[in-house]
Amino acid sequence: MSFEEKRAFPFAFVGFFVTEKEPMEVLKEDVTPEQIEEIQNLIKKYLFKEGVDVVVAPFIVPPDQVNDALNQLADVVFKLDEEQAN
Repeated sequence: MSFEEKRAFPFAFVGFFVTEKEPMEVLKEDVTPEQIEEIQNLIKKYLFKEGVDVVVAPFIVPPDQVNDALNQLADVVFKLDEEQAN
């Protein structure tokens, strides 16, 4: 049996929401892990071919901090991959 190493690649959706309120006032605070998993499964189903796993972390990022946020997410994903390999 051969072992194929999985690699994680960060991706991003870029979108906008329009509101008169502060950004943190419009985000739902009661999103469950199951709902996040459902979102991940929808992204996986509709955007990627079979055999790809998807992990998302929903948060608002100011435009000047996008690169840092993607790097932090990649660090989390790679750390999870390393832990699963051990």
